[in-house]
Amino acid sequence: MANNIRKKSLKERFLLVIGILFFLVYLALGLIVIFWEKFPIQMKPNMRLAFGLLLIVYAFYRFIRFFNANKD
Repeated sequence: MANNIRKKSLKERFLLVIGILFFLVYLALGLIVIFWEKFPIQMKPNMRLAFGLLLIVYAFYRFIRFFNANKD
């Protein structure tokens, strides 16, 4: 895997870092929505949990699609 990363161009490495960064952003945002008791947007606890889980599922969906597209 380390060899594969070294073979990538600068543009491909940059996109890899951006892809991982956005995965972490969506994951963190989902966890924040779920666990932050005094969330600034007024939502029912069930809706907050559903929205947080949706963000986490979307983060993993992007992660899987990103790495399946970059197998070349």
